[in-house]
Amino acid sequence: MSQAVHVLRDAIFDAEVVDVDPGPLADKAVRLEVESFSVTSNNVTYAAAGDRMGYWNFFPGRGNRGVVPMWGHALVVESNHPEIGLGERVYGYLPMATHLDVEPGRVSESGFTDMSAHRQPMAVIYNQYTRLTADPEHDPAAEGERMIFGPLFKTGYLIETMFSSEDWFGAEAMVMTSASSKTAMALASVAKDKSPQIKRIGLTSPGNVPFTEDSGLYDTVLTYDQVGQLAAVRSVSVDFAGNAAVLRAIHEQLGDKLAYSCLVGMTHIDGRGGGAGAMPGPEPILFFAPTYAVAAIKQKGAAAFGMAIAHSWRKFLHEMKGSIMIERKHGLAAARDTFTAMAGGKVDPAIGIVIEP
Repeated sequence: MSQAVHVLRDAIFDAEVVDVDPGPLADKAVRLEVESFSVTSNNVTYAAAGDRMGYWNFFPGRGNRGVVPMWGHALVVESNHPEIGLGERVYGYLPMATHLDVEPGRVSESGFTDMSAHRQPMAVIYNQYTRLTADPEHDPAAEGERMIFGPLFKTGYLIETMFSSEDWFGAEAMVMTSASSKTAMALASVAKDKSPQIKRIGLTSPGNVPFTEDSGLYDTVLTYDQVGQLAAVRSVSVDFAGNAAVLRAIHEQLGDKLAYSCLVGMTHIDGRGGGAGAMPGPEPILFFAPTYAVAAIKQKGAAAFGMAIAHSWRKFLHEMKGSIMIERKHGLAAARDTFTAMAGGKVDPAIGIVIEP
């Protein structure tokens, strides 16, 4: 018997651990046993935007409940596929559950794609699994860091790539909400390395100011009620929080000095609804990382793109060394509790949580 955490799609604080009968394994399918995954604000975004962006479609639940996607490692425990052997380990998109059946296609030495019919309408990047024995990014000593930071780092990298390709829309400063979040810190790290001429301004809650300042990734750290201190210079904003009131305050403070308003995540669930209304400055635009990943790979080539990300990834890990303590928890009940706490903004940003179901 397998288990999964089923989350109420329109009230994500309502989550329950349920038993699931996986049934017999289909022909040419592979059964994965989930070994570990991280729970971050990124997963909260998957749930909050689940209906709009299709995230609930990857791992369907029962009725009006779904399974939130996670990034992590899994072990092949049953295989009906001639090219995938028992005991092999993979990294990729997994459910908040103990098991997952996949239908491998496009199998190569480095990985495969899950060809399950219900997953094909979504971005292919989410359906790809890497085989750890041939994965150049895999470091057995840094599996926790990869789960916690890896997907978020790539999003931050791609945001910087988007801004750089547009010459930062003529801006001299970048304002980021949820500055203590891992995606914001990844973006700040990449911008610090690749676009040092852009001033990096982080907005965060009062309790997270010391952690955010100590990261050394920001030129200035302000609390949300200090938005009025933002200098009236040409700027871009990146909203990871999804709090309409904060976004409005940024737009009203900067007005026509705001060159671009980018929406990325929604870590503040209580403020995600209602939109921002008619605000000064540009219309906020939602950033969808897979779209920009495809464009970047097409422009640079897969190998060059991978090498560029790896270069920035190593720098980021060096900068973050010692700033995040990895806490490991066991069981899906712990995964459920961590997720609902994360959705409520009640998890210390200095702690990275890994679940071993």
